[in-house]
Amino acid sequence: MLGWIVPPPREPTKTKEEFACERAAKVDELAASGYLKSERIRQALLKVGREEFIPRLYRDYSYLEVPLPLPGARATISCPHSYPLFYEPLGLEAGQKFLEVGLGSGYGAAVAREVVGKEGLVVAMEIDPVTFQFAKANLEETGYHDVVLVNADGTLGYPPLQPYDRISITAACNAIPPPLLDQLPLGGRVIAPVFAGNTQMLVLMERTETGMRSSEICPVLYVSLQGKYGV
Repeated sequence: MLGWIVPPPREPTKTKEEFACERAAKVDELAASGYLKSERIRQALLKVGREEFIPRLYRDYSYLEVPLPLPGARATISCPHSYPLFYEPLGLEAGQKFLEVGLGSGYGAAVAREVVGKEGLVVAMEIDPVTFQFAKANLEETGYHDVVLVNADGTLGYPPLQPYDRISITAACNAIPPPLLDQLPLGGRVIAPVFAGNTQMLVLMERTETGMRSSEICPVLYVSLQGKYGV
């Protein structure tokens, strides 16, 4: 899986208490390593049980720094550090309207829902119908009934609820899809892995009064984006 060593599937043995301890330790580790700075994102990561969004045979590996396979074609849940890696530069905070392109397991949408709070809105799109149903079931079972879920091509965005204060693309693209840029208001931000030759760079773009401002964050490794503006 993109060079990562995925642990072998096995029947889960860990208890709810063990997962809670691992979750707290992971959040402390992310803060100590500099990935995690925002208190809202910290509290969201502490509240949302990542293990609830992992296929059963990989559940015991929930807090390892490795992507894990999901139902669907080329679908994975990203490493735990990926969520603050994306959400911190975005400046994700209370009251924002957030669009996630690439729903995956539903975990990222749940974390974002906790961050934006009741005054905000999370819209999450997934092109693969099998992955979409897996995430939808996870979100329903964990009580996130107010996340707007869309089984469609995320590279086109979701115009009915635009504009979006923040957009996260969780798969690698050659360039950030123009329809997503069009759905950003002034001050809006989008983050995505973008191919740069044979590598990928996490890129943040912000709409300013003089146009789009772009900055590079760090090298990353993600599956390729699917859809009209995909790879």
